Amino acid sequence: MIVDTLANASKYFSLHPLFAKAFEYIKQTDLTNAPDGKSDISEGLKAIFSNKPGVAAEASVAKFECHNNNIDIQLCINGVETIGWKPREKCVVENGGYNPEKDVQLYHEQPDMYFQLTNGQFAIFFPEDVHAPMIGEGEIKKLVIKVKK
Repeated sequence: MIVDTLANASKYFSLHPLFAKAFEYIKQTDLTNAPDGKSDISEGLKAIFSNKPGVAAEASVAKFECHNNNIDIQLCINGVETIGWKPREKCVVENGGYNPEKDVQLYHEQPDMYFQLTNGQFAIFFPEDVHAPMIGEGEIKKLVIKVKK
């Protein structure tokens, strides 16, 4: 997992061949006025914009998730978002099987830690990062870019 600000995004371009293109999309997009919804950026990159109320930690942890085939770049555009995290290697109790259509594996586990993102801060979740996003009060506008592994 990586947590940082957009000002430092270029430090991570070498970690994946599509990261530079993903962050270039972020830089060129009017994030504040982007409508909610999903769209393809390019081969291997999808954007998902949402603007909705944060949820209680219990509700998010009930869908404690990770992905096998995608890396998430989760950017907080506006608001304060708390996210729970735990390394996948420490998760043992699955919450259903892997869903290949949605590329999601859920766990019945508790996060080892929580952290907050606010405007212009992002987290990158690799397949080994189990995460519980969208915890908070008030509206949270965010962008998730799905990067094909």
